[in-house]
Amino acid sequence: MFRIAGSVTAARLTAACCRTVTTKQFQVHGASLHVLSSDTSRKTRHGPAHRTPPSWQSVRSMASAGESQSKINYIFFGLAALFGGGGIVYWWSRKYMRETSKDTPKKAAAAVSSASKEAAETVAEKPVPETTKSAPAAPPPAVETPAEAAPDAESKKLLDAVPQSYPDFEVMPEIPGHAKYLLIGGGTASFAAFRAIRASDAKAQVLVVTEEEELPYMRPPLSKELWYSDEPKLVEKMKFKQWNGKERSVYYNPPSFYVEPKELAYQENGGVAVVKGRKVMKLNPQKQVAVLDNGWEIFYDKVLIATGGRPRNIPVFERASQEVKDRVTLFRGIKDFKRLDEVSKNASSIVVVGGGFLGSELTCALGKRSRDSSLKVIQMFPEQGNMGKVLPEYLSQWTTAKVREEGATVKPETFVKRARFSDGKVILKLNTGEEISTDHVVVAVGLEPNTELAKESGLEVDDMHGGFRVNAELEARSDIWVAGDASSFYDIKLGRRRVEHHDHAVVSGRLAGENMTGAKKPYWHQSMFWSDLGPDVGYEAIGIVDSSLPTVAVFAKATEKDTPRAVVEETGESLRSVTETEAEAVAAESSETTAAPEVESATDEPAPDVEAAAKLVAEVEAENRVAPTPKEDYGKGVIFYLRDDIIVGVVLWNLFNRMPIARKIVKEGKQHQDLAEVAKLFDLHADED
Repeated sequence: MFRIAGSVTAARLTAACCRTVTTKQFQVHGASLHVLSSDTSRKTRHGPAHRTPPSWQSVRSMASAGESQSKINYIFFGLAALFGGGGIVYWWSRKYMRETSKDTPKKAAAAVSSASKEAAETVAEKPVPETTKSAPAAPPPAVETPAEAAPDAESKKLLDAVPQSYPDFEVMPEIPGHAKYLLIGGGTASFAAFRAIRASDAKAQVLVVTEEEELPYMRPPLSKELWYSDEPKLVEKMKFKQWNGKERSVYYNPPSFYVEPKELAYQENGGVAVVKGRKVMKLNPQKQVAVLDNGWEIFYDKVLIATGGRPRNIPVFERASQEVKDRVTLFRGIKDFKRLDEVSKNASSIVVVGGGFLGSELTCALGKRSRDSSLKVIQMFPEQGNMGKVLPEYLSQWTTAKVREEGATVKPETFVKRARFSDGKVILKLNTGEEISTDHVVVAVGLEPNTELAKESGLEVDDMHGGFRVNAELEARSDIWVAGDASSFYDIKLGRRRVEHHDHAVVSGRLAGENMTGAKKPYWHQSMFWSDLGPDVGYEAIGIVDSSLPTVAVFAKATEKDTPRAVVEETGESLRSVTETEAEAVAAESSETTAAPEVESATDEPAPDVEAAAKLVAEVEAENRVAPTPKEDYGKGVIFYLRDDIIVGVVLWNLFNRMPIARKIVKEGKQHQDLAEVAKLFDLHADED
């Protein structure tokens, strides 16, 4: 009943002695109320302590003992208070309790036995009717054993009060002490992983620990569809309408899908629980323990690190005053979307720093909102055009013109040198000498992988690409896997890489989940990514797409079917990593009956003169220094990125459901004599009249 360790004062001893086991406490906590030692506590945290529900006799006996002990404890408390002899009183109270605990069950059993004998004697003494005197004596009725005796009304009431399904969740810790599958991070990679785990192990108990106060959700709509909704109440619920008008939530599953973390270990059919607002600070690979920021320890069998990344800041804002920092958003998650959404409704101007995927998408979204308000949107970046690090220069400038058409002011080759706060505004001093006054600044310049766990946990970090270094099975150490933005994996075709896109999070998370259940599969997938500048312009890419590489492009006239809106209307899916996966499945089925057209490869013949092609493109651009406009015919097309005369990357411009072809070309790694012939595989003119 009690556990007293070390030397304590008489007052503390007597206080310990005065703890009672009353009937009320017994009803709440069950028949085995006790104070756990640290060793016992650790053992029970490994899983449920399954206990057999008590019989009604033990319930009644324990209740009686508790009432008697309550009275005795108060007597000893008074003595201890008068004489201060806590140690002696404690010894006598323990002795009395042991004797009571021994005698009470015996007395209860004796009482039940006595009651049974009396019942038997009553039956024996009962007069026999005259009509049955001549008949042989009937055997006496069987006397029920004490264990089988029916409880009386009071005992039944006590028995009903005892929890029959253990444990009592009201007194259990909110976070379990053990998880067979522990997932660190609550993003897309974790979502894909727990789906794969549950598919392989139907009764798996999966625990997700995330720093965010959100259930697992998808990030792409935060910079795309959510901004184009005309229903504010829908957005408040984090729901959006896809380009085809179909309503959808950013959350992968409703709250009812998940179980409470403290109840996870008691789910016979398994389940997924999410611990929100907590950070894993350290892993002990030898003891297989994860330590949280509140000091709580979780023992695990298998663990996945899917911590993703944090938005990268720039030094000028890191050094700025607190007033400036309070008006800067590093855009990444739901909290950042909600904040920027609210700011954009009341601000007179917003500056977006960054010209990549995220920065360009947000600029287009805010530009659209500015059409119906007095909001002014300014975008600036050091490159010559939007997505200048990815797209060829001519296409990057075309994209810049498109963003301007959306209502934003775009300032290429511009960056912030200083930032200060004055009269309620953020004043930005630019490299051009210009000063801009704005209400808010959005920084979208990429991610830094979250690898803080590495140093404390003895895990290796890739110094060149960032992220945790993993093997072909995405394993960093024994029973530790890494997936998503935080993983630096080896690509058999393109070398070691780290990818920060949705499709990679889905595929790597799924593979890690399968390997956590024993699949032992290598990662060979060429992940794709996509970006939409509104519902009418979008592109998909795969492999290494770097504007510093030589490129060869083939374009065709676009039709109404060649837009992000059209592909969503056709497939009903806004996540194009999903639509492309479905297209790949269809392509695999059709390849069984129809052989894919062979493209002539240069195995024995000289490689194409890529340098000459690049020189020709440069000459054409030199003749026409005027930036292209969206009206020029870059309607749809395919751009090949070359390294050592081999296609290492492909961009599909307003060309959808062709990713399986691009993936196959990159995977083959061949040299091709005529890239125009390769472009024919994408059927650019399929929908033309």
